[in-house]
Order: sequence, then C-alpha cells, then structure tokens
Amino acid sequence: MIFVTHSLPVNSADGPVLSRSDVWDGLVLKANNALPFVPSMTECVVTARLSDTVFDRDIVLRGQPHTERITLQEPQRVVFTRIAGPVLGTIANEIEGDDDDLHLRFSFALVVTGVEPGSSEEKEYADGMTADYLRAVASTLDAMRKVAEGAES
Repeated sequence: MIFVTHSLPVNSADGPVLSRSDVWDGLVLKANNALPFVPSMTECVVTARLSDTVFDRDIVLRGQPHTERITLQEPQRVVFTRIAGPVLGTIANEIEGDDDDLHLRFSFALVVTGVEPGSSEEKEYADGMTADYLRAVASTLDAMRKVAEGAES
C-alpha cells in the first residue's frame, strides 16, 4: 500500500487571501471537474449523483481510467474513493488550521493492482504519484487564487 500525506499553506504573502469558504468552494469545483486543477488528468466526467454530497465520476489519470466515488464533508474534507481501475484506495483533500493559518492537506492510501507491495515498482509508482499530487495541490491552490483575484476585480 502506498500512503502519503502532505500539507501546503493556503495563503502566501504575494497572493490574495483565501478564506476557508473560498478553499471549500474550490474543492467542490475540483471534485466536480478536476481538469483545471490536476495537470495529469485528461478526462473527468460526473456519471452519477447519489445525493447532494456523494457522486461518482470517471477520470483518466496518467493515461489510466478510474472510477471514483466522491464524498463531500463540508466544510472540511473531500474524499475520493477509487472504486474501479488499476489503482484502488482513498484520497482525501482536507482544510486544516485556523482562519489566519489555513493549510490544504492531501493524503492518499492506494493499492496498485498487480504490483508487489514494497517492491521497487511500487516505490517508483508512489514517487510519480506523489509528485503528481504535489503538483495537483499546488495547482489547486493556484486555481483558487485566480478565482479569488477575479472576484476582487
């Protein structure tokens, strides 16, 4: 199993200040259409709305198709549960900290089908996925900042 967790500060000295609500709204946008937020994703289509807070989507990530069940846990967490595809498990995006020190944490616990746990192949996959998710968190925050800058104009 691949397990990674990482946190980035939401606000920086040189950008607009994002509130918890801004970050939550950005996470909901990302859950519904991750293409503007995740550079390594080439397709993202919501396929079923199970409730106001749970839905399924089909994605293509790093050239591989997956089905994810999304659970919105307002105002703090979005959980992406991989229910079909070559990599199964759970990914969480969480808003942490006080309003004056917000962080966005991503965590994932994933199993790569057909790959021996602890193998060099699993480590290589984990390293690539970690790099992809670090970029995704940074690009998610960048996209949220652009939305906030547009709202300020």
